[in-house]
Amino acid sequence: MPAAGADLSAAVWRKSTWTNTDSDQSNCVEVAFVEPAVAVRDSKRPEGGALVLPVTAWRYFLRSVES
Repeated sequence: MPAAGADLSAAVWRKSTWTNTDSDQSNCVEVAFVEPAVAVRDSKRPEGGALVLPVTAWRYFLRSVES
C-alpha cells in the first residue's frame, strides 16, 4: 500500500455520477484506484490531500454503506 504522502500525481480521479455538476457547490468526494490501494479526496479541495486505503478497507466501506 502506498505510504501517507504517496505520489498521486498520475492518479485518475473519478466523481460520483450523483455529483451536481451544475452547481459551484459540488459536494462530493473523488476516488482514484492506485493499485494496490484506493485514494479518496474532497472534490472541493483536491489540493488538501487524500486518504489512501487498502483495497480491502475500501470494499468493507462500500459494503457497509450499501446495506
